[in-house]
Amino acid sequence: MEIFSSYNLIIGASIIVVLSFWFNGISKKTNIPSVLMLIVLGIILQYVLKYFIADLPNFDGALELLGIVGLIMIVLEAALELELKKSKIIPILKAMAIALIGLIGSAYVAALILHYFIPNMSMQSAWLYATPLSILSSAIIIPSVSGLSPQKKEFHIYESTFSDIMGIMMFYFLIGGLNPAEDSGVAGFAGNIALTIGIALIASYAIILIFQRIKSQAKQFLLIAVLLLLYAIGKKMHLSSLIIILIFGLVIANVKLFFPGKTKIFLESEKIHQIYHELHIITLETAFVVRTFFFVIFGITIVLSSLFNLTVVFVSLLIIASIYLIRFLILKIFFGKDILPQLFIAPRGLITVLLFYAIPKEAQVATFESGILLFVIIATSLVMTWAMIKDKRKMNTPLDEIDEEMRERNEAEDMLHEKQNELDQSPETNKDPTNNATEEDNQILDK
Repeated sequence: MEIFSSYNLIIGASIIVVLSFWFNGISKKTNIPSVLMLIVLGIILQYVLKYFIADLPNFDGALELLGIVGLIMIVLEAALELELKKSKIIPILKAMAIALIGLIGSAYVAALILHYFIPNMSMQSAWLYATPLSILSSAIIIPSVSGLSPQKKEFHIYESTFSDIMGIMMFYFLIGGLNPAEDSGVAGFAGNIALTIGIALIASYAIILIFQRIKSQAKQFLLIAVLLLLYAIGKKMHLSSLIIILIFGLVIANVKLFFPGKTKIFLESEKIHQIYHELHIITLETAFVVRTFFFVIFGITIVLSSLFNLTVVFVSLLIIASIYLIRFLILKIFFGKDILPQLFIAPRGLITVLLFYAIPKEAQVATFESGILLFVIIATSLVMTWAMIKDKRKMNTPLDEIDEEMRERNEAEDMLHEKQNELDQSPETNKDPTNNATEEDNQILDK
């Protein structure tokens, strides 16, 4: 029987999606990232496939494609949830500063570690290898922080999104430095960003004005296709394409801000709201499916034996220690004492893998063990899992339960007093004093 027959692939893909949905449910109850469960599922599938076939096919192309689409969907999903208000300016700037300082600081220290301990690795190559290891994974963070307080959840969404975007921009800036003839320097890089922002704003306004006039119901995947097209063309033009996706998401999520005053006459509010709502749902669903298959396929490609290499373990532990030390110092400066569980929410994931496969051949180092990548991804995810579980237990202490009961009791008494006042003011009730406390009121108080 052919293991990769059409029906077997359909059955396998369907089972993976069902399991991923189940993993999400487990994740919400236990705070164990569903991504870890998907990677483990992929490792199990690796050994199942090896039982039936001697040589596994090369999944690098599939990983790259899924990674790109997944990255676009995750950034768009995050952008659609970001409200731009005056009250949000400080949290946004703070998250951006933390993401940037953390990215550069972590990459610098990781580059020093790799340059020193990996044979034949130049400092330039070390920076390229260190950058993916220094980027936070919004693919893991955003689905995992739903149980935190609104302020902390918002911070992690901002920080991880900015880390993704700035990390990718930094990575391709470093790649530009490999060829001095084509390297435009910092000024050229800044101009590239400004050009990207300008194109993104023009494209966003054009898409909104055109799509609100399309009468067909089946236009959401057309919209996604346009965004994918813009991203790919931007990449071909060496632009920071992810900014296009981010800005479009921000514009459609905050149309009142981007269409102020008399410009509102160009908007059909009902249709814009419908486009936003439907796009949000499709983005969530697409990100879920793409993320599912990306991490399962990544699990299939993992070489577990590399994790038991002493050099891999030692170098990985040094990088992990530097990640949390730098993060501790940054959060301490910006937030003071309230840095838990934010300190330990720093997983690496989809972006790390995607950029690792994008390192140019001229910068690749044969002595670098890919197990370092895997070790850092799994270890940072496990640390986040531990921190989230600990935080959840802390939130559910007996004192908190007593406070919650007291709050509910006080609310019930307030409701009773309000109803009692209404009854006292009613002429019919005043005739019969025995009606002052009804059976319904007693039930409220009993609760």
